[in-house]
Parts: sequence; structure tokens; C-alpha cells
Amino acid sequence: MPVYTLPDLPYDYSALEPYISGKIMELHHDKHHQAYVNGANQALEQIHDAAESGDVAQSNLLEKNLAFNLAGHKNHTIFWKNMAPANDQEPTGELKAAIEEQFGGFQGFQTYFESMCAGIQGSGWAVLAWDALGERLVTLQMYDHQGNLPVTIYPLVMLDLWEHAYYLDYQNVRADYVKAWWHIVNWQDASNRFDEVRALNTTLVK
Repeated sequence: MPVYTLPDLPYDYSALEPYISGKIMELHHDKHHQAYVNGANQALEQIHDAAESGDVAQSNLLEKNLAFNLAGHKNHTIFWKNMAPANDQEPTGELKAAIEEQFGGFQGFQTYFESMCAGIQGSGWAVLAWDALGERLVTLQMYDHQGNLPVTIYPLVMLDLWEHAYYLDYQNVRADYVKAWWHIVNWQDASNRFDEVRALNTTLVK
């Protein structure tokens, strides 16, 4: 059975400067993301061992550990690709049209998204996603890595708002981190995700 592995960054550690420092990227990727990969693999191994031995007293804890660590791994895998060296992109094509229809324009979306980021209590993520059931864009706050995420939701853009993602650069001023992040959002990656998820067969969720 294959194990989860840490993906390479699609750019150098310092490629997102001055908006995110190379030091943060190195720590975030090599230490934090690696810890989630290790935790997910360990949880899977423990679940296998518990099922094989019949000692399932810790099954509830093991499932929670798997959800937390696997979500951390998958979220970060998307997060790295959601960013690119400073290009000040804006959405284009059908994703742009969907954002304009849903939020009244890109600036309206930015204002709403920033407010949502500011409202996250403690650790979490801000997400722009596609709801396959409602066939529309949705925004949501994700607590920790995995909490408060509805089914049939496919993330398009994810912003890590855990303090380890920005504290060395912005200390406790999360709003400055969010405003800087707009400069490095990879909207081409988001558009590619948008096209892919809308093409999925969603008959099972309707």
C-alpha cells in the first residue's frame, strides 16, 4: 500500500518574497507539512493494526488523527499550487464571470474574503470553493484543517491562516498577510481547478 509523501514546492523557497519570506516557506513546507504527512501515515498504520488485531478501543481517536493530519496534507498540497511568484493576477474567463455574478465583482469578493479571514477564531483556513450540489461558488471558513467543511465541496483557492503561515513576517497582524497574499494568488491554477471540478460527474450528490 503506498504511503503519503511530501510534494515538492513548485518554486524556490524565496520565490514568493517579499510577500512571504523564504524562511517561512522552508519551515512551513519542510517542517509543518512534513509533520502532517507523517501523522497521516502513522494514523493509517495504526488503523490497520487495530483492525487486524481486533483491539479497536482507540478507533475514535485514530479516525480523528487521520482526518486532522490528512486534511493538513491535502490542504497544503493545494495551497502551494494556489500561489505563484508575484504576478498580481486577477481571475479570468469563466471563473471571473462566476465571481462577478456571485459577489458583484472581484473587488467585492476581495472585501468579503478579507472579512471572512479576519473572523476566523484561532487556527483555520479561508476557502473559495465549488459546490457541486448547488452548482455555485461558495466561501467558507475551515476550522483547524478539517472542521466545518460540507460534503460536495471542491476547494479552488485556499488560504492558510494558522499563525505559522505568517507570524515571522507579519507577527499578529493577519490582515496585512491577507492583503499581501493577493499579490501571489495563482488564479490560473484556480481556473484550472474550476474547469476540472465542474466537469466531474455529480449525479451521486443530486
